[in-house]
This record gives sequence, C-alpha cells and structure tokens, in this order.
Amino acid sequence: MLPTIRQLQYLKLLAEHGAFGKAAEAAHVTQPTLSAGIQELERTLGAPVVDRARTGVILTPVGEEALRRATVILNEAEELVEAAKNAGQPLTGRFRLGVIPTIAPFLLPGALPLLRQRFPKLKLFLREDLTQRLIAQLKAGRLDAALIALPFDMGGLEWAHVADDELLAALPADHPLAKLASASPEAMERENLILLEDGHCLREHALSACKLGPPKISNGEEPFTATSLPTLVQMVGSGLGVTFLPRMAVSAGLDKAADVAIRPIDAEHPSREIVVAWRSGSNRRAEGRLLAEVLKEV
Repeated sequence: MLPTIRQLQYLKLLAEHGAFGKAAEAAHVTQPTLSAGIQELERTLGAPVVDRARTGVILTPVGEEALRRATVILNEAEELVEAAKNAGQPLTGRFRLGVIPTIAPFLLPGALPLLRQRFPKLKLFLREDLTQRLIAQLKAGRLDAALIALPFDMGGLEWAHVADDELLAALPADHPLAKLASASPEAMERENLILLEDGHCLREHALSACKLGPPKISNGEEPFTATSLPTLVQMVGSGLGVTFLPRMAVSAGLDKAADVAIRPIDAEHPSREIVVAWRSGSNRRAEGRLLAEVLKEV
C-alpha cells in the first residue's frame, strides 16, 4: 500500500495548523474524516506521524520526514494538474509570482497591463517579500516563480535574465558631491552612507558592486538604515546622508519625491541583474522564460 495524495494533504494541513479541527476546516472535511485519513497514513507507514496532546499536535520524526517528502510530491502533483490544464497555452490559469520590494513598485505598473493584454486567461497572484523568503517559498512550492535581483545564492534554482539595473548615487541637492559629474564609491563611503536595513539584497548589491564594506558604528551610534526606498530618498533629501538607488526607481520618478541629486557612480559596472527564477526541473520553466521575455520589453 502507498499513501494517497489526500492523506499527504491532510498531513501538510495538520502540520500548518497544529490542530485536527483547524486542519479539517482548511481541508473542507469533518474532523473524524481527517483523523481517519491520518490514522490510515500511519498504518501505511507503520509508525505514528503525530503526537496528540491537549495543546495540539506535534509531528514525530517519522512525521517530519513524511512531511518533507509529501511537500515534494504535492508540489509535483499540483504542477502536473496545472501543466495538463495549460498544455499548449502558456501563462494561463493560476501563476504565483513573488517580487522583491525594490523591484515591485517600479516594474509591475508597466508589466501588469502588458501581461493582461498578452495573456488574458492568466490569473496572476503576486507576493511581495524579501529575497530569502521568496526563495524559501519557491523551493517549498508555494510560488511558481520569483522576480529577484542577483547576485544571490541560487542553489536549486534556474533563472532567465530580464535586465541589468544600473546603481546610481543619490545625494542631497546642495551636497558638494552633487557638483561633480559622477560620484566615486570612496567619496560616498566618506559621507554618511545610508542603506536599506539588513535583509534587503539591494544593500549587499550596492556594497559589492562598489567594493565597499558596510557602514561602521561611529561615536557609539549605529549607522542610519531605511526600511524602504521611498524612506531612503526622504532621508537623503533631508540631508542625513547619501545612498545608492537603482535606475529603475529613478526612471519611475522616485527621486522627484525629495530634493536630491542623482549622479552616475564612478565604478566598474555598478549594477544588479534582474531575473525571473523558478525551481530546478519545474514544469513552469517555459512560462518563467516567457515571463522574462515580456518583462524585458518593460
């Protein structure tokens, strides 16, 4: 005997919700039905998969391993259904796309109307999050593709190039560096360099492209950081320091929100690479490549 897809779905929902009642509700079945499915799974495997307690359920070591393998099997089953539905019709039906915050507001406004026009049957579900979390969701099968920026650790993933996004210097309009045609990384480092907070890959991209180390503690105070690019621009416009901005944000007019000057960076190829990524071996590979081709136009 082998576990059924339904039993594996019950196990996954039980792990997510931590209680039989909530898992049954999510599965749209009665609690006895879900409980019977888990018991049948345990009989098939010859070992308990959960420890039942008053406070909820906890997966046993066998249950943890079963869940890990079940996730892979369920992902493949879902992709099989989607591939069959969309055979010969790329980018139709559900497509779950993750996008990082330093790309989403600048690329999507132009991309979404074009995608609706080209693929009217596409049901695009968007999730905006930081790169590391999007990649984790991609590998777990909760996303079909992600629009992210490189360099980043891409083990277990494939990707298609969309564009190289130049990094630019953003300075207070009355700053001495604003009087120059370009800004060197060394000159930027000598100023109050403000970056996005840890977790935003643009922070590491800027430092890596300009061969700089992270801002250091000065006079016992932590360096300023920002939670988003709009906040970063406002901080620079207020004279708190200097920063780096991606060209796509400048092209979208982000720099117009404050009194800042934009200058090219005097460094070798200061940029990040924008890509569409998907799980290695995914059935959505062709659609990921097609999506990247459309985004190139934007």
